[in-house]
Amino acid sequence: MVDVGRSPRPQMMWAASDMAWCRRYSAEHLLWIGQGNLPPVRFEDLCFCGHIAVCPDLAIGAIRQGARFWPRPTRRSVTMGVMRLPVMPPVAPMLAKPVKLLPDGAMSFEPKWDGFRSIVFRDGEEVEIGSRRERPMTRYFPELVEAVRTNLPERCVIDGEIVLIGRSGDRLDFEALQQRIHPAASRVNMLAKETPVRFVAFDLLALGDTDYTGRPFAERRGALEAALVPAAPPVHLTPTTTDRAVAERWFEQFEGAGLDGLIAKPLDGVYRPDKRVMFKIKHERTADCVVAGYRVHKSGPDRIGSLLLGLYNDGGELANVGAIGAFSMARRRELFVELQPLVADFDDHPWAWAKQEEGTRTPRNAEGSRWAAGKDLSFTPLRPERVVEVRYDHMEGVRFRHTAHFVRWRPDRKPRSCTYEQLEEPVKFDLADVLATDLS
Repeated sequence: MVDVGRSPRPQMMWAASDMAWCRRYSAEHLLWIGQGNLPPVRFEDLCFCGHIAVCPDLAIGAIRQGARFWPRPTRRSVTMGVMRLPVMPPVAPMLAKPVKLLPDGAMSFEPKWDGFRSIVFRDGEEVEIGSRRERPMTRYFPELVEAVRTNLPERCVIDGEIVLIGRSGDRLDFEALQQRIHPAASRVNMLAKETPVRFVAFDLLALGDTDYTGRPFAERRGALEAALVPAAPPVHLTPTTTDRAVAERWFEQFEGAGLDGLIAKPLDGVYRPDKRVMFKIKHERTADCVVAGYRVHKSGPDRIGSLLLGLYNDGGELANVGAIGAFSMARRRELFVELQPLVADFDDHPWAWAKQEEGTRTPRNAEGSRWAAGKDLSFTPLRPERVVEVRYDHMEGVRFRHTAHFVRWRPDRKPRSCTYEQLEEPVKFDLADVLATDLS
C-alpha cells in the first residue's frame, strides 16, 4: 500500500498496482490510472522516468486513456529537488533542414557535431539532460552531470551535443558513444570512467531568470560566450564564424576530425523548438555496393523494407556497411519479386553466424540492438550478385554513418570489385584544434 500524502482525500490508501511512479524533471508525481474525478494534466507536464521502461511511453498511452497526474507532497525528493527555470524541460531542440550549399544572408556557421543532441538544464545542484526526443539521459552520463555543476552557470538551459573522443585522440567516435546507453548502473559507471564524454555548447535558451528563446541568435551567442568564459574541458563552446570563406574551409577540414558537416543559423533567428529553421550542409559521395540481403517492410511480408549493403575488405570478406530503404510502396513490392531468385541459405552466406563470430561485420550485429528495441532486425540473405550505386555522407569506422540513398543499379560492375578502396578518405584534422574554439 502507498500513502498518497496530503490531498483532498488524505486518508485514502491505494495498492501499488494501481499506480506508476514517474520521475519528472521538476518534481515527482503520481500517475493515477482511471480516476476520472481528478483534473487533467497538460501534455507538457508529462512525467518522465530516466531509466524505467514504463515511462514516458506508458505515461503517454495512459494519458490518451484518461489518466491523470496526482502531485505528491511538496517536500523535496530524496533523489532530486525542485527545479525552477524560465525554460522548463522537456524541450524539443531546434532543428535544421538539409541544403546543398552554404545559404545566403546574414548567417553564423558552426561545425555539425556527430554525437547526441542534448539540452542541459541546471538549477543549482539539480541537473537534467534531455535528448533529441525529449527523453532524459541524465543517468547515462554521471561524469557529465558533475562537469555541468562545475562549469555551467548556476541556473541555465543550454543546447549542445554530447560527444566522445575516440582512442586515437584526434577524432570523434560515435559507435563508442552509443555503447554509453546501457540499462545496468554498474556498466554505466564503468564506462563513465573508461570512455568519458564531453559537452559542446552551441545555443543558450535561458540564463538566470531570463528566457532567451525569443531573442535573436546573435544575442544568444554573445550571452553564451560570456557565460562560458570560466568553463573548462570537458565542457566546450563550439566555434562559430560569419565569414563564408572560413566556413567553406571548415567544411573541408573538419570531416577529418569525425565531424558531420556545417550548421548555418540566421543571426536574427529566435529559438524555435522542433522547427527546421536552421540549415545543415553535409558531404555527398557515392559508392558501389553489393546487395547481400533484405529486411521486409513493416506494412507486409511481401514488400522490401531495406536492402543490406556490403563491401569487400582487404581480407576478401564481405562486411556489412549499411542499408538503403527509401522506396515507394509500389517499388517495394516490385523489388520483393525481383529479388526472390537470389534468396539463399545462411549456411554458405558471407553473413552466416560463423562469419560474425570470426569478426566480420554483419547485419546480425544489430539484431539485439537496444537502440531498436521491439523491432524485428532479422534479414533474408541474398546471393551477393547484384551491385547498386548509393549516395552517402561519410563513414563511421567501417560503416556508413547514416542510411545511404539509392542512385542506380550497376549491372556493369562485378561484386568483387566493390571494395573499401573506392571510398574517398577525408584529410585528417586534429579534433583538439576544433575544440580550441578560436579557429579564425
